[in-house]
Amino acid sequence: MTFNIGDLVILGFKGYDVSTETQNLILKYGVSNFILFGPNHPTNKNYSSKDQLIELTDQLQSVQRESKLPMIVSADQEGGRVQRFKNDFTILPSAKKLSEMNSSTLAFELAQIQAKELYAAGIQLNFAPVCDINTNPANPVIGDRAFGSDEPTVSKMVTSIVRGHLTQNVQPCIKHFPGHGDTHTDSHYALPTVHTPLETLRSREWVPFHRAMKSGCNFLMSAHIMLPHLDPEFPGTLSKIFLKKYLREELQYHGVVISDDMEMQAITNHYGATEAPILALEAGCDLLCYRTEEQAVIAMDAIQKAITDKRLSVSQLEASVERVRKIRSQLKLAKNEMKTSERLSLIGNPHHLEFARQFL
Repeated sequence: MTFNIGDLVILGFKGYDVSTETQNLILKYGVSNFILFGPNHPTNKNYSSKDQLIELTDQLQSVQRESKLPMIVSADQEGGRVQRFKNDFTILPSAKKLSEMNSSTLAFELAQIQAKELYAAGIQLNFAPVCDINTNPANPVIGDRAFGSDEPTVSKMVTSIVRGHLTQNVQPCIKHFPGHGDTHTDSHYALPTVHTPLETLRSREWVPFHRAMKSGCNFLMSAHIMLPHLDPEFPGTLSKIFLKKYLREELQYHGVVISDDMEMQAITNHYGATEAPILALEAGCDLLCYRTEEQAVIAMDAIQKAITDKRLSVSQLEASVERVRKIRSQLKLAKNEMKTSERLSLIGNPHHLEFARQFL
């Protein structure tokens, strides 16, 4: 086996720095991917100021095992109500508000500002843009996080956001495949069921994802939603039908598949803490996202046992890790390219603030 179990997870943790306990966990399992949260998170508060955030991300990069590749440090920085880092950073409008301005050029420019500040802070992966088409006005989780209720608008905006990020050394992650726009339930709390016909998925829901892939997006997040007419057994994140048949084979996606938070109740209420990670990896997820160290450890131990028991295919896991490592090898680090003073000056730069303020 040519990888560490920790290569298969994205880890969330508590605190404004890397505690000895967290560092020991990282080294024990070889974790190389992280997700950070803002001051409003109920448990994982990782951000208090831009100075502190830079110190934290630099500290993460210094915790290494065998690999000398850069660690991946990620966050949800969509804009609008989903923006983990607000104080000190430039505040961006919601996707809905941005799309109402009907300018792909503006979307590109704001994405560049967003990514430039994230990169300066040491974040190289942003869980944005949302590719879901908000076809259900009563959708409790997407709403103004979507760029609109029609495919052409959403496709135009997400491709601009993707390209804007990539110009500033930040990888975007499109979400939530196979499409969370027509749900009546929030997957944070329950497992939504959608009955959108396959031909509608192909001609509407999947078009923004495909356009974003063609624009160079290397990361895609799965959705914890049931489409029982296509897979009566498993939700998107745990479905070989969606992740292998439709995403990999039909849409020809060759990038990294990241699960939505595996601690959301859409998963935890229906699949065991030790079974869900195995199902997700079998289905075709490359990285499993856990917001807490406790649940990540349970998952990593379960994965190790499944490998030992020969339930999980080592060759499939090696292919997953290789996809991630290929991108890690191409990542640049602000800590190696800019002085700390320059990084601080980019975050919440007065020119950024002045430009973005007119669109709030």
